[in-house]
Amino acid sequence: PVQAVIFDLDDTLFPEHSYTVSGYAAVASAFRHILGDPDRASAEMRALYGSNHRGRVFNVLCERRSIDSADEVVSQMITAYRTHRPVISLHPDAERALTRLEGHYRLGLISDGPLPMQQAKVDALRLADRLEEIILTDRWGRAGWKPNPRAFETVAAALGVAHAACVYVGDNPAKDFIAPRQLGWRTIRIGRPGGVYAAEPAPPGGE
Repeated sequence: PVQAVIFDLDDTLFPEHSYTVSGYAAVASAFRHILGDPDRASAEMRALYGSNHRGRVFNVLCERRSIDSADEVVSQMITAYRTHRPVISLHPDAERALTRLEGHYRLGLISDGPLPMQQAKVDALRLADRLEEIILTDRWGRAGWKPNPRAFETVAAALGVAHAACVYVGDNPAKDFIAPRQLGWRTIRIGRPGGVYAAEPAPPGGE
C-alpha cells in the first residue's frame, strides 16, 4: 500500500507563472531609478516573457534603455529576481489535497531549480510546516537535479518508506518520472491548462 506521497513544486503545487510575475514586480521596484515607473516596467517584462525574448528579458530591458554597464546591471537584476520574497500561493486543489492527505501519508517534496529561488518558494508557501521531508536538489549542484535518482533515494530513506510504497506527483514527464519509475515508485502526472510542460511528451521510461 502507498505510505508516502512526494510532490514536485512548480506547476504542481503552485502556478509557476505567479513566481515570475512576483519576481518581475520585485525587480521593477528595486531598479525603478533606471527602469522608470515600476508598474509599466513590470508589465513590459511580462510581455517580453511571453515573446521570443523569454530567455533575455532583463537584457532586452536594458538594451531598450541604453543602460550603461548593462551586463553588470543584468547580473544584479537576476540576483534580485532569484532572492526576492515571492508573493505566491498554493493551487486551491493542492491546498485541499495536502489537507486531506496530512496524517494519513508521509508527505514530502523534491524540486529542481536554483537553491535560493526554490527555498524562497518553500518559505512563502509555508511548506516546511506541512511536509516532513523537503529535498531541493540544487543543494548537490546541477548534477543532482532530476532525473538523477539521488533525491528520490534520499527522501525514501529519510521517511523510512520502501520505494514500492512511494508515489511521486509532478507535471514534467521529461524529467519527473524517469528516476522514480526506475526505483519502483508509482507516479502521477498533473496536467494544468497553461502549465509550462502541459504539452511536453514523455520520453521512454518517463511515462
